[in-house]
Amino acid sequence: MVYSSLRRWQCHFGELLELYAVTDDDDIGTIMEMMLMEETGFSTGPRINLEQLNDEDILTMFRFERNDIYTLHNLLGMPEFFQGYNRTKATGLEALLLLLRRLAYPNRLIDLNKLSGRSPPELSIIINMALNHIYERFGHLVTDMNQPFFDLANLLRYCDVITEKGAPLETCFGFIDGTVRPVARPSQDQRNYFSGHKRVHAIKFQSIMLPNGIIGNMFGPIEGSRHDSFMLHESNILPYIEAHMNHQGNPLSLYGDPAYPLRPHLLCPFRNAATEEQRLFNRQMSTVRESVEWGFGLIVQNWAYLDFRKNLKILLQPVDKYYKVGTILTNCQNCLYGNLVSAFFDCEPPALNDYLIPIDQQ
Repeated sequence: MVYSSLRRWQCHFGELLELYAVTDDDDIGTIMEMMLMEETGFSTGPRINLEQLNDEDILTMFRFERNDIYTLHNLLGMPEFFQGYNRTKATGLEALLLLLRRLAYPNRLIDLNKLSGRSPPELSIIINMALNHIYERFGHLVTDMNQPFFDLANLLRYCDVITEKGAPLETCFGFIDGTVRPVARPSQDQRNYFSGHKRVHAIKFQSIMLPNGIIGNMFGPIEGSRHDSFMLHESNILPYIEAHMNHQGNPLSLYGDPAYPLRPHLLCPFRNAATEEQRLFNRQMSTVRESVEWGFGLIVQNWAYLDFRKNLKILLQPVDKYYKVGTILTNCQNCLYGNLVSAFFDCEPPALNDYLIPIDQQ
């Protein structure tokens, strides 16, 4: 009995080492236990079947409605089958559902076992294959500003709706801000990741929120100790905006908080506003700038796994991929259902098929 258990452990040891790079410590413990258990020690029941779930459960579990999941599956170009390095095989729809469920709530892999009939090692492989597929094909939607929703006609539309909401700036097309995402304390470089402002170990992202509810650009992650102005410099977005976002010789601009430097294409509140006119300007712009905070909130509201820092281990997991894919999925929800930002500005987001343009079709 001991010998057979050792042999089974030896067979899976190489697989465990590869899983360790993409799985949190709690799941690693579970996987080790499952590898040393008899095969009957976990459920091997039926795979996920959407037809056996009611509409309310589907929306709660996967954050999309039934028919929209099928649409998303097609537009994401999910393959008919995924096959892992160890010959683990799953349909594209099953892989998408497991990824959505993983992100929707901070589940352990063992918690997904009863839903999927899959062992924790299989679940880890399938979820990461789906994550990599979406990131590789659609990651450019949040990392590259050369997108249809940044064309001149849309930029002018954004300026108009922001002005209509009471903003004194007539050339502001969006809002820029940084967000701090707490993570588990890393075993290395703890000082670099510690945010003195938030008093947590964290990574930071810089995002551009558009009035149609789309998070149009995301840069990061960088260490939590870094300043927003450092992120701005490293992202190199200002040269792109200066070159491509002008109308009749006038710069179209982003609006940020006082942490950002003042530039023709990047405006911020008056520091130490001395006159009533300057204070009024700051108040009016602050009212519309709040939308960027709503956008950050929607990501972790819908994908609660991204807000569970105990499981976000930056040296073991692709946390940046999780967050960016979560952002893409949040944008997909906006395309289908709208959100707080698009409703506030009364600015229609793009259709889902117009948003999800894979990198090989640009």
